Amino acid sequence: MKARFLYPALAVVVGLLLWLGAKAALTQEPPANPSPPAAAAPSLVPKPDLSNLERLRFHTDSDYPPFNYLDENGTLTGFNVDLAQAICDELGVECVVRAVRWEELVPALAKEQADAVIASLRIDEQTVALADFTDSYYHTPARFVTRKASPNDVITPEAVAGRRVGVVQGTAHEVFLRDFFARSTVVPFPDSDQAKASLVAGNIDLLFGDGISLMFWLNGTASNGCCEFRGGPYTESKYFGEGVGVAVKQGDRRMRDILDYGLDRVRASGRFEELLLRYFPMSVF
Repeated sequence: MKARFLYPALAVVVGLLLWLGAKAALTQEPPANPSPPAAAAPSLVPKPDLSNLERLRFHTDSDYPPFNYLDENGTLTGFNVDLAQAICDELGVECVVRAVRWEELVPALAKEQADAVIASLRIDEQTVALADFTDSYYHTPARFVTRKASPNDVITPEAVAGRRVGVVQGTAHEVFLRDFFARSTVVPFPDSDQAKASLVAGNIDLLFGDGISLMFWLNGTASNGCCEFRGGPYTESKYFGEGVGVAVKQGDRRMRDILDYGLDRVRASGRFEELLLRYFPMSVF
């Protein structure tokens, strides 16, 4: 699976509607774990100028299930695809969603071949240099996973001191562990498959990584029901970004405002939550 602009983990989930973005101070303790708020109606976004808006052209890619992918009939589908259609429905405009190669997504905005890119683009320093973004519509938290029989019910730096914690090397998750869980033994792995296999075999005590990827593993057959989430979630933006948004051409404030309004209407209608329940089997929060 390709990275989402150099973000090596998968990116989202029942709880995508929880705009967490913890801003805890960076001390020798990890940021406080945010408590997901109730799914209250979102604040109203001012209605933008929708005159002469007849259609929206979205670009995405086709190999990032369950967000955007080709089904068994070759039809483009997924959470992002359905969300784009929901935005168009709320705005009362024609919707065109086209799959292109990953490297062609953002350049299509500058060439005016697309109005927006909805492909789980992470909002970070690299992407904001290339495009403008709507408000984030989901975050990807980091989580600890351990075997169900593990005694580590509480996850704090003190509670897991001396424990072996696996992580994919070179990721923001590894940096976070070394900064806040320095008393644990950090065990880096070249990829997530090897890290998960080591956890199942009992060679490590915990695994720390992308909550979305781990959610699908826990809920699938590959884990054989071995493990579960403990502690967290962790959403510190310095390490894990500002979330995922819809990208538009730099300087296109009107389109950004239109899409923010559309996203808000989708949430208010309840359709956003319906999409979450359709595509994501369990919560990572």
